[in-house]
Amino acid sequence: MNINDAYSHLALLSAATLGRTAPNPNVSAAIYSSNGELIADGAHDRTLSSDHAEVLALKKAGSTARGATIVVSLEPCNHTGATGPCVDAIIEAGISKVIYAVKDPNPIAAGGADRLESAGIDIEFMASPELEDIQGAWLHRITTGRPYFIWKVATTLDGRIAARDGSSQWISSEQSREDVQVLRSQSDAILIGTGTALADNPTLRPRVEGAISPIRIVMGGRDVPADFNLNDGKSQTIFLKSHSVEDLLKALDYIPVNQVLVEAGPQLGSALMAAGVIDEVLLYQAPIVLGEGNSWLEGIGVSTISDARHLSLISTQAIGPDIKSRYRVEKR
Repeated sequence: MNINDAYSHLALLSAATLGRTAPNPNVSAAIYSSNGELIADGAHDRTLSSDHAEVLALKKAGSTARGATIVVSLEPCNHTGATGPCVDAIIEAGISKVIYAVKDPNPIAAGGADRLESAGIDIEFMASPELEDIQGAWLHRITTGRPYFIWKVATTLDGRIAARDGSSQWISSEQSREDVQVLRSQSDAILIGTGTALADNPTLRPRVEGAISPIRIVMGGRDVPADFNLNDGKSQTIFLKSHSVEDLLKALDYIPVNQVLVEAGPQLGSALMAAGVIDEVLLYQAPIVLGEGNSWLEGIGVSTISDARHLSLISTQAIGPDIKSRYRVEKR
């Protein structure tokens, strides 16, 4: 077994269950024989089963798990919740070695590695930035107490989201818009303001086969007409009659979400940025310029260069004619 290949396999499994595990992490596991052959794998998906990834893989493997190695994207849990501890299942299955990619920061579930080691199982922690990133929304919620916020923005090269007359369809390419559908399917909730709701009448449901619909959160003081798509009853929709970021965060304390996709306009998005809530900015930049028109970011309280908000580039790739860039917002 090549650990890089094993981690790449887990990355695909974990990415496939994004948006389907909250409030749990999107963990994946794979079991390998002593000669390195894949025996079984599993990924946690609350829409299908309450079983964790390790348990799913062990059930598939059956007796062939005895003496094998299990590779897990997150340190196996050591507590009883909706299911029993994964460490117990691993011990009972006769696994001889556990390799895990990310340490569990949850004080309730942590300690799995120590428990397995005390049971005589060989334990190895091999860090994987890729798997940490894929499980990042849950890790963020556990360590900060709130979901991970991604602000998705489609702009021209000169930072415009609409022309002077207000027209904006379409700045980004068809390929970028299809990519956004995947991003929607990977998110637990989508947040917009009432301005976006009234202007675009969106469904906010991902056009991806087999995807489940994220919770729709609409923030602002204006009413959305009863015949608009957000009132179609096809997805859970929360209308938050407030402009307060604090009210939003309080409401999210009671909603089981790890990742919130912000598809709001510059007013709400900038307010979240100014409040330090935006964790990642996802830009789809089209190879066009307008010279004037609406910008994607409004006043965020920066009056001098020393107060500038800093972002670090996570990744960049070509999406059709556009450039997709992920930026992590550095916290002050």
